[in-house]
Amino acid sequence: MVDKKGILEHFRELNEALKDWERYQTISLRELRSDRDKQNMVLHALLVSIQASIDIANHIIAEKSLQKPSTYRETFEILSKEGIISSELGDSLSDLAGFRNVLVHIYWRVNFEQVHRVLQEDLSPLKEFKKVIKDLLQER
Repeated sequence: MVDKKGILEHFRELNEALKDWERYQTISLRELRSDRDKQNMVLHALLVSIQASIDIANHIIAEKSLQKPSTYRETFEILSKEGIISSELGDSLSDLAGFRNVLVHIYWRVNFEQVHRVLQEDLSPLKEFKKVIKDLLQER
């Protein structure tokens, strides 16, 4: 049984950050490279979205007493292996977890082409994960 209360805070963060992410998709690569405020907005939305998903996944793993992940990437592999999310979604979210590590650990050397590509192309897995979690919460 998944504790709704334990996940809701992260779910709200995910929901708000995804709204920001979607709004920021209008930012061009040129703007992203040259406007520090837009850089900070985009990086924050991406980081919060991905981290909230990781936190939700870890909460589910703990609630269900599943294998403890050794990396953030592995978190989504476990959910996939357990049938909580599809393997395709698990792969996409694992890649985003890896990207989150890039953002955190080399923030000062961010490749804005890569950031812009993620901004434009990688919103859908997180929206799909949000839907899975919403359905999971409604079951309880």
